[in-house]
Amino acid sequence: MAKSKPSDSEQVDELITKLGDEVKATVQTIRALILATDPEIAEQVKWNSPSFYFTGEMKPFDPKEYKRDIVVCNIHRGKILLVFPTGAKVTSSLKGKDYPDGRKIVTIDDLTVTTTNQLQQLIKDWLGMVEK
Repeated sequence: MAKSKPSDSEQVDELITKLGDEVKATVQTIRALILATDPEIAEQVKWNSPSFYFTGEMKPFDPKEYKRDIVVCNIHRGKILLVFPTGAKVTSSLKGKDYPDGRKIVTIDDLTVTTTNQLQQLIKDWLGMVEK
């Protein structure tokens, strides 16, 4: 009998369990925060990282524009980088950088109440710009 493929959330769970202890709890907190921001946010593994995307109605677009993708949680050398593929259009006071190709990359050093509030506001602002 063929084994069924794990759900997207189960795949994210599995990926997170393989992370080092120094970042695992922070990634879990970020994951819960992002998913709690809006019911139309879902998760998957993309680019070998936990990734979050908008599931709601949108105007048609070229899939290579990554308009549905909200943020990818990339762990690089023990640092947590949140990559917003189209996030440069949203202003935020989070520590990071906007790139000419439209990406915003935010480095998460410490999850304070201020940081979590700013992260949630950034996602809400991004959702407010979605072309429906």
